[in-house]
Amino acid sequence: MTIETELTRVIGLFQLPFMQRALMGGVLTGLMGGLLGSFTILRQLSFFSDALGHSALLGISIGLLLGFNPSWVLLPFAVVFALVVTYFLERTQLWTDALLNIIYSSSLAVGIILLSFRDEYQGGISNILFGDILAVQTADLVFGALLLAVCAGFIGLTLRSQILMTLNEPMAIARGVNVSAQRTAFIVLLSLVVGISIKAIGVLLISAFVVIPACAARLLSRNFSHYILISACLGALSAVFGMLLSALFDLPSGPSIVTVQLAMFLLAILIPKARVLAP
Repeated sequence: MTIETELTRVIGLFQLPFMQRALMGGVLTGLMGGLLGSFTILRQLSFFSDALGHSALLGISIGLLLGFNPSWVLLPFAVVFALVVTYFLERTQLWTDALLNIIYSSSLAVGIILLSFRDEYQGGISNILFGDILAVQTADLVFGALLLAVCAGFIGLTLRSQILMTLNEPMAIARGVNVSAQRTAFIVLLSLVVGISIKAIGVLLISAFVVIPACAARLLSRNFSHYILISACLGALSAVFGMLLSALFDLPSGPSIVTVQLAMFLLAILIPKARVLAP
């Protein structure tokens, strides 16, 4: 097969509506993950998205037992998960990673037990675990676009407070920033981003969308504003190139996007005179 034939095939694929929806869904997910991920890794919450992804199995299991569509259960469950995590973080002296480990391990265990009563859903669970970006629907894109607008608006309106909370929380408190409320709002938004992205990327890979572009951007940034923009752009670009890689070589889309993100991170390491943003 010649290069021209292969390119024609790929161009033809991206003329199909479901591929166009998948591409737009990937870009939206990448933008949201990169935008919030830029703050997430500096606040040492990178384990949060992974914990929520694994804990989502409990929400899916509850939805199945109650006879609901699992996709409808994910977002409410993600918000409840975020509020529970925030409550425990503020009420205990435990380290964040230890607390998240307790919550997601126990949620995963209970979720698997509940799923054992619903063997007929094994195929659907495979899509939840590994994602199916080709199954993204127009409604998912509309909600994703609205959520991206909310995330961008929140970060834009509270940028100085968010930066101050990230770099020096005691100073933020001294300057009158309502740290508890803003932390809760941020975690709720992050949980919604993770919840809506699980359908496209899957439980096992969702953490990469939040962590890898932000880490690569941290290596390339000169200041915090550049860091946020670069992180969001890398998230979107990785989705575009990942989908192209998937179409060219007939590879799974989610893993292809994460592989592109890894390549971007390695390139960021190799770029001479890369400046690391001080935490």
